[in-house]
Amino acid sequence: MANILAIGIATIDWVQIVDAYPAVDSEVRANGQRLWRGGNATNTLVVLSQQGHSCSWLGTLADDEFAKLILEDLERFNINISHVVRVPDSVSPSSHILLSSTTGERTIVHYRDLPELNFSDINKFDFSVYDWLHVEGRNVAETLKILQQVRSHFPNIRISLELEKPRDDIECLFDYVDILLCGKNFAQSQGYDTAESFLKSMQARLQGTHELVCAWGDKGAYVMTGENTCVHVVASQQARVVDSRAAGDVFNAAYIDARLQGLPVVESTEAACRLAGRKCSQLGLDGLV
Repeated sequence: MANILAIGIATIDWVQIVDAYPAVDSEVRANGQRLWRGGNATNTLVVLSQQGHSCSWLGTLADDEFAKLILEDLERFNINISHVVRVPDSVSPSSHILLSSTTGERTIVHYRDLPELNFSDINKFDFSVYDWLHVEGRNVAETLKILQQVRSHFPNIRISLELEKPRDDIECLFDYVDILLCGKNFAQSQGYDTAESFLKSMQARLQGTHELVCAWGDKGAYVMTGENTCVHVVASQQARVVDSRAAGDVFNAAYIDARLQGLPVVESTEAACRLAGRKCSQLGLDGLV
């Protein structure tokens, strides 16, 4: 299996489970609550580790009591945390999540003041031992320097970039990656109502040099093939949606795993939809694979 490094954040997720979303100024009782480690990059690594890959996380970590919980959870899934950059006198990022037990939908309120990874933190980092680098599309200026360094000195590493939310100047990262894993929210933020129109526009802009995939929630996902055709892959239907949290991170992990196995892009997207669907039928990421 492959050696995979992911750059991104880890968070503490406070999850309140309710029957349905409360009305404004109402007071409801939660049916349950959970405290989980979250964060897109680390979620993706947890899934990839369950698929048999050797996984490492590169990011920043606070020095509060919740940092220990984050590290313990990652160690439980055999994620290498030796490259973590500790930030003194800091607070772990947190997400407060309202999860509907009726629909599986969730609302997230995120707080962070923890500095993100800087280029100076990894200036002498040895990327040569990795087969794949997965990067969250955030902290654009510093991420650009990191990707330029990797492309310049370690050209054989395959790089995927997650595009979940709009960020200023994020398009400057595109030239340094091989695969763009896009989300519905990102596509809509660029003014597109459909994944097909978004992907065809991206294909024209990038002149067919990238793999382009766009997950579209319960509609499944779309992928551009080598014949410049946009293929729709339907979502995996579940008897009941329990928890859609981290489904996009699971999708990304499954796609990466499938491509590492040598599957074509359409089959890889099908595998990603299947595993993301399975995730929505359960709470958390344990035992997903």
